[in-house]
Amino acid sequence: MNPVIGWALAAAFAGLAWLHYGWRGLVLAASVIVFWLLLQFSRAMRVMRRAGAAPVGEVGSAVMLHAKLHAGMRLLDVLPLAGALGRKVADAPETFEWRDASGARVRVEFERGRCVRWTLSRPDDAPADAGGRAADAAPGATPPGA
Repeated sequence: MNPVIGWALAAAFAGLAWLHYGWRGLVLAASVIVFWLLLQFSRAMRVMRRAGAAPVGEVGSAVMLHAKLHAGMRLLDVLPLAGALGRKVADAPETFEWRDASGARVRVEFERGRCVRWTLSRPDDAPADAGGRAADAAPGATPPGA
């Protein structure tokens, strides 16, 4: 959710609580808002703890990670899919990479905190674009080894 919308909803909730129940409603609204923020913080810490326990930049299957990615995902959404923190390979745009045991790797680019591009590279094949096709393969062509 957009943070501006979230804070606007929280302010509207606090205002309505004040109008209907006075200071007691405002205290209740503040309690609910703080509880929601604690839930979000707890989720972030749980995801980071699990991802931090695994080796940096390693994933069980790069192909499966590549298949589950979609545009607009936040890094906090990608980390549970990968199961590990990614190895940062570039700052502008912010780019992270995960590799699996076969040597395949997924490179994910984030702009303004959201996933915009991702590529899958295999040791034997040409890199695949975000649509999943090999970059130099003709549309509808059968990939090598299939």
